[in-house]
Amino acid sequence: MRFQNAETAPVRVRLGDETFVFDNLKTLLAQASPQKSGDELSGVAAPDETTRAAARYALADVPLKRFLEEPLIPYEEDDVTRLIVGAHDRKAFAAVSSMTVGEFREWLLSGSVNAAVLRSVAPGLTPEMVAAVSKLCGNGDLVEIASKVDVVTGFRTTVGLEGRLSARLQPNHPTDDPKAIIAATLDGLLYGVGDAVIGINPATDNVDHCYMLLSLLDDFRQRLEIPCQTCVLTHVTNSIEIMERSGPVDLVFQSIAGSEGANLGFGVSLSMLREAQDAALGLKRGAVGDNVMYFETGQGAALSAGASHGVDQQTMEARAYSVACEFSPLLVNSVVGFIGPEYLFDGKQITRAALEDHFCGKLLGLPMGCDVCYTNHAEADQNDMDNLALLLAMAGVNFLIAVPGSDDIMLNYQSLSNHDIVRLRHLTRRRAAPEFESWLMSIGLADRNGRIPTKPAPSQVSQILAAELSA
Repeated sequence: MRFQNAETAPVRVRLGDETFVFDNLKTLLAQASPQKSGDELSGVAAPDETTRAAARYALADVPLKRFLEEPLIPYEEDDVTRLIVGAHDRKAFAAVSSMTVGEFREWLLSGSVNAAVLRSVAPGLTPEMVAAVSKLCGNGDLVEIASKVDVVTGFRTTVGLEGRLSARLQPNHPTDDPKAIIAATLDGLLYGVGDAVIGINPATDNVDHCYMLLSLLDDFRQRLEIPCQTCVLTHVTNSIEIMERSGPVDLVFQSIAGSEGANLGFGVSLSMLREAQDAALGLKRGAVGDNVMYFETGQGAALSAGASHGVDQQTMEARAYSVACEFSPLLVNSVVGFIGPEYLFDGKQITRAALEDHFCGKLLGLPMGCDVCYTNHAEADQNDMDNLALLLAMAGVNFLIAVPGSDDIMLNYQSLSNHDIVRLRHLTRRRAAPEFESWLMSIGLADRNGRIPTKPAPSQVSQILAAELSA
């Protein structure tokens, strides 16, 4: 396949008495991006706000078709680029093919564009197109447009239905102590958390240990008859080996990124992901669906791996979503502030990045979630996270992540608390996944309207706690 060389396609714009020249689409997208410490670290950011404004002005006039003609990373050198090109649906693209990036933004904001329209056009969009239009959107635009999109997936629970907000229960522990993990899991369940997944980041990451943790969660799930899926967030190769040993794998987890080199930095390839998906599908463990993959991403991952190819970090993040789309995942989430202030310096940059990630993933047809989080050396605090969580809930995020007291004592970073999920559901009138909600009602942890917490029957809850902690 032949493409025009992006390095020889400058974009010019005149503002007042000054003419700005951007060497190619890659440069234009980078300099149109909102300020990010990662782009400054890599040397691709706009040198000043005037240049950033000029870049956005120029970007608005770029035809969407041009992104099909000028790949940011050469087709011959990168399997993610080849995946993007091969997956593109020109028939679906026809609805927006005559538009510029600016016209595409106006179309997305128009009242005639609804969930059905966006679902139909999604296969015709590329990551670069949605990244480009996001750079012309204010935070309110990102929330409004993303809220139009419903992406529904299923395994033992149905995630992403209108009026629902799911949550991952994350019972991490510094030594993977089984009783501590079960105690943290019970704490989350008491607040209605866990309908997206009960997922552990293992402190010790090897096949035997992860098999033990998976068995722990699966036995617990079956004893309490919880309609949910469990996951140990180990490397995909470990999951494959565990499945070969007939281990209880519900979801296959993997961190992914937007270039072949960055994925190799994670020790993963597209063929490896296909092998894992096929193996998980063969287990037939789902009850309401067969979405068996769980992916995590984050702005800055490709840059930290030295594999960003001079592309800005937000566009690279959007390219990771093309990898996710290939495998029909149950869950995708951006661990937005986890990578640190070198890439997203403060609460403002973390908030912007999370809204961009959610917007781009949803437009491409992904079931997007977010770990609303920050590291302790970032210029952010829990108020920033409260604000971001509210914005994402309004934007229709499929799921969020919660840990006891907002503090992950194993990974040593700050996220949302179990209490925050209760508050968000109440404020936005959203409920847990229907299968999980029915279970909560059946044991007295939710009222008949699905509201949590209620006054559960003390004896019933006490019996559950006592039995599990003594097991």
